[in-house]
Amino acid sequence: MTMIAAHLSVEALRDRYVSSADVCEARHFQTIWLLAKGHSVGEVAEMTSFGCRWIEQLVVRYNAEGPESLGDLRRRNGATASVLKPEVLDKLRVRLKEPPDDGGLWTSAKVAAFIARELGLERVAVQRGWEALKACGMSIQTPRPKNPKSASPEEAAAFKKSCRTPSPRKPRNIPNGRSRSSRATSIGSA
Repeated sequence: MTMIAAHLSVEALRDRYVSSADVCEARHFQTIWLLAKGHSVGEVAEMTSFGCRWIEQLVVRYNAEGPESLGDLRRRNGATASVLKPEVLDKLRVRLKEPPDDGGLWTSAKVAAFIARELGLERVAVQRGWEALKACGMSIQTPRPKNPKSASPEEAAAFKKSCRTPSPRKPRNIPNGRSRSSRATSIGSA
């Protein structure tokens, strides 16, 4: 039997498991709750589909640090935004009201270059430019590119004029007549 530290009672672990809005956190609490109830690591692995090694790591984490150690800790890793800071986004919103320096339209790469200049960096990933555009409420506004092999408007008009015959209708798939494979049968009682 695995020893679980008494940070929370078995009932409190169950309540945290049931009431958690975060799926990852709920499954972690479920794991600790089941172990606290007396289930073995193997049984809990079968019930939760977690590996035994991962369950053992969760137990060590929970016993050492308590309930705050459960859940997806990547979301609370303490790192602040390094590129998309609020003041940079405010400057970007103002700058987006005007066309970019080279004319044309704003792209992720152009926004990333703007952010790099603002932060004094050599370069910023294009993905950060896209995230900045989304954070500023922007979306794609240009139509999809045209197929370079498509017909010109004149060629399309000429094709429409030359193709005056209507397309033939498809024949019906379901035959209307009676079955000819056997003789007719009566459905009435004899």
